[in-house]
Amino acid sequence: MVDAAASSGMDEGRVLMHCDLDAFFAAVETLHHDLDPDVPLVIGSDPQQGRGRGIVSTCNYAARTYGVHSAMPISEAWRRCPAAPFGPARYISGTRGLYSRASRKVMDILRPHAKRFEIASIDEAYLDITETVEGDWDAALALAKRLQQRIMDQLHLSASFGIGPTRIVAKMASEEEKPFGVHRVMPDEVTSFFDGRSLREIPGIGPKRATQLAEWGYQTADEVHGLGELGLERLAGSRFSKWFISVVEGESSTEISQLRSRKSVGKERTFASDQTNHEVVLDQLQRLVDTVMEKARGMGLSGRLGEVKIRYTGFETHTTGRSIPVAMDDSDVFWRLAQRLFAQSVDADSAIRLIGFRLGHLEMHDSRQATLFGDEVTGVDASE
Repeated sequence: MVDAAASSGMDEGRVLMHCDLDAFFAAVETLHHDLDPDVPLVIGSDPQQGRGRGIVSTCNYAARTYGVHSAMPISEAWRRCPAAPFGPARYISGTRGLYSRASRKVMDILRPHAKRFEIASIDEAYLDITETVEGDWDAALALAKRLQQRIMDQLHLSASFGIGPTRIVAKMASEEEKPFGVHRVMPDEVTSFFDGRSLREIPGIGPKRATQLAEWGYQTADEVHGLGELGLERLAGSRFSKWFISVVEGESSTEISQLRSRKSVGKERTFASDQTNHEVVLDQLQRLVDTVMEKARGMGLSGRLGEVKIRYTGFETHTTGRSIPVAMDDSDVFWRLAQRLFAQSVDADSAIRLIGFRLGHLEMHDSRQATLFGDEVTGVDASE
């Protein structure tokens, strides 16, 4: 029997946990190659001593101190932090099979402790532990610390955990004390958790929305919340206003889904000639994201899952996805997500034949009465 409250995504009194593996790809490579974690490590395309045309897949924390980050042009990463004999960094192309095996081992540790369990990406998961801890928030904190230590002891990987009453709060809490941190936000602490917090720290608020509100003189979450729903509606529209107030007041989604949505909106593009220039591919990917999101908005849809599909010469195809805490229809949000997915999944040594983007875990806006799965809706892909 399905719990109606749980299926609505607005179940009250849930205790949710978010696990985020710290600098996961770099950590796995460090273990595999027995590297010094204090030496900057950059994973991605061949930098060709600063002449490379690819991008950074990811990097370790030591490299991040130089301003290197995922999806950055590899030439810029080299300029900021070159390899020997010009600088301290080490550059490698990465070993994708290692990441999948390590991820499965982590998920196997986490899964038994949640009634509902969702793999958000290769290095993230959501757990509904309400029944596991019998609603006890102290027990939830203790469980997070045990799981964190077990992952470290068994796999030698660092993980950060966030605990909160909603998906978005749990996600944000896991970022609070990285790396190897645990942060808990209890139900009566949610609103104060947002006090003084930059709008850009909230998943789902992109640079355009933050800039729009900043132009009106509102830069932090509590300043915007102080406007109230009607005041914010005048500046940013009804749907954003309702969503934002629900997030800050701890009333946003608590749904943890074990099943991937089978319906999606997607678009692909095959190149006239196979591409090795990642900047060209990313330019096309951005156009695909914009097209898909425009189509979704036109149908009154938003989504939680973004997926990037890459097909190489020889038709080898890889699809990588990541879910966000709440359903959105913002092109900027999914473009940033798509960049990260592409950077972390692309094979730097292979030419690309096709690039695609898919929006999944769809939700219908309450204000629209369109038929989601009817024949009149075009561009909906029913394949997994």
